[in-house]
Amino acid sequence: MLVTGLGDIDSIYITKQDIGSLALTGMQQLSSLDPELTIEGGKGELKLLQNKSLIEAETLADGADASAKQWGKAAAKLLREARAKSPKVAAAGSEKIYEAIFTGIVGKLDGFSRYSGIEAAREDKASRDGFGGIGVRISVEDGEVRITAIMHYTPAERLGLKRDDVILKIDGKSVEGLTQQQVVNQLRGEVDSRVVLTLLRDGRDEPFDISVKRAHVVPETVSYRREGEIAYFRVFSFNSETANSLKREINDAKDEIGKKIKGYVLDLRNNPGGYVPQSVATANLFLDEGRIVSIHGRHPDSHQYFEATDGDIAGGKPIAVLIDGNSASAAEIVAAALQDNGRAVLIGTNSYGKGTVQNIKPLPNQGEIKLTWARFHAPSGYTLHHLGVLPTICTAGKHNSDELLSELRAGDLPKVPAVKRNAAKPDDTEALDALRKTCPARKNEDPVDLELALKLIQQPSLYANAVNLADPPDDAQVDDAAEALLPFVP
Repeated sequence: MLVTGLGDIDSIYITKQDIGSLALTGMQQLSSLDPELTIEGGKGELKLLQNKSLIEAETLADGADASAKQWGKAAAKLLREARAKSPKVAAAGSEKIYEAIFTGIVGKLDGFSRYSGIEAAREDKASRDGFGGIGVRISVEDGEVRITAIMHYTPAERLGLKRDDVILKIDGKSVEGLTQQQVVNQLRGEVDSRVVLTLLRDGRDEPFDISVKRAHVVPETVSYRREGEIAYFRVFSFNSETANSLKREINDAKDEIGKKIKGYVLDLRNNPGGYVPQSVATANLFLDEGRIVSIHGRHPDSHQYFEATDGDIAGGKPIAVLIDGNSASAAEIVAAALQDNGRAVLIGTNSYGKGTVQNIKPLPNQGEIKLTWARFHAPSGYTLHHLGVLPTICTAGKHNSDELLSELRAGDLPKVPAVKRNAAKPDDTEALDALRKTCPARKNEDPVDLELALKLIQQPSLYANAVNLADPPDDAQVDDAAEALLPFVP
């Protein structure tokens, strides 16, 4: 565990780390399990003390230049000794020990790197890649297990399960006293295996049984509704099926609205992100050509470029993308790609600014360590991290869509400060913060965003004017702006 975790950090983390310092910090968390234990060290040495008396010391031959493998082995020896000498550490069990140590280690990294134990990793993987299940969401309140939602295209939908059905038994065993996670675990299982539910439903006098064959279920991340002659899509996050789900919903919208369809609204507000490849595939749905995103880090494999391929599913029709202060990561990739390629008008406020990508590495205990290993760059070149995406039309502090349209029509809306944005250095937080203040991030959704989007799409010439407010700068403009930002040297 320790050799693997420290080795992964040493290999792929976005900046080079002092592995000895990380090992020391992680091992010092043993005191949270037994206050009588302390860990000291530095410059190629780790010491385990109990009540201030030395128990074990490990001195690395290569000193402060020791490898991650050497530090991991040294820490493991101290951990074995701690288990032998401390009943509290021994009683804590492996998972609590790993959680304490790795939480300490990743706590010295950035805020997006984290450790997940066995259970958390299993749930994270299910959210990303899916699981064997029946396709329902449940709640457990006052001892009652109630179905709160039925996912589309799942066994539950095909067999007619309904929202508000109450689950009394699973495979003949009462669910009374079970936690929500325990119920979820019983509903999930091998694909093609069967589970028998005993249900109570409004309108039926007696409980009844239904046998459901489990399938591979990926949590839904896309919803669609018709807004007159405009198709509205809400994307909640990005998992392994998001792009396919959105494509399917778009085709459903085309069938429902027909040739009268005037445009599309893509709502990315409160979207925390997810799979980078899915954000690329989502942006690619609406593009015929152009850069979508580039990624750069310390590890050679982190340098990646993603280009659009021919096939705009929207056929060039207007697109409005809604963003806010909770739109992050993969959501920001989609927003920046469509804005920089002149394919959409972004409406809302400055996004979150999580412009880093995490690499998920499996650990020997079936847990995971998620490590930041690269930064996103928008098609026009600027770094999304800390800055985020600036909307084409800022609605911060604005609550009247007609007034915003009037300002746009009169040419009074400010252009996106693209030159300053692209000239700002990734580590110049002062310049980035100043740019963010031009359209302060809003955390709560405001109806004005959608109202403006729907009205703008219905006015093609005005929509075209809005798109031009976010024209990316050329290289010469950026170079001049960057030179102007440099300190004067006599």
